[in-house]
Amino acid sequence: MTTQMERDTLAASKARLIREGELQRVKVAHAKAQLGMAMRPEALLHSAVDQASALAQARLGGLFSPGGLSVANLKTVLPIALTVGSFIMRRRLLKPALGVGAVVALGVTWLMRRKRGDASDAGGD
Repeated sequence: MTTQMERDTLAASKARLIREGELQRVKVAHAKAQLGMAMRPEALLHSAVDQASALAQARLGGLFSPGGLSVANLKTVLPIALTVGSFIMRRRLLKPALGVGAVVALGVTWLMRRKRGDASDAGGD
């Protein structure tokens, strides 16, 4: 009878070891897939942006108020900006883009000065 019990115990141990080995193989395959996804350039950039924005928010928390630049807006705008920047660099449109940016900056500056001038004129009456 002891030999039958020993065989059953050994069979149960063997089945348990086989299940543990299968689980270990699944864990290794999952870890490889996660590492492959984490090493993609988009994931690395996203991680770097997350870390930088978290550090900026920890250091400069008052500046990231609801009325100002928020981390959520940064996370939304940055991928779009990177896509546009990549497109500009691929098409070699850097100089025209800089020219358009300078014209836009001049226009915004002109509008801000105009609004500021209107506000001071209205207050002086």
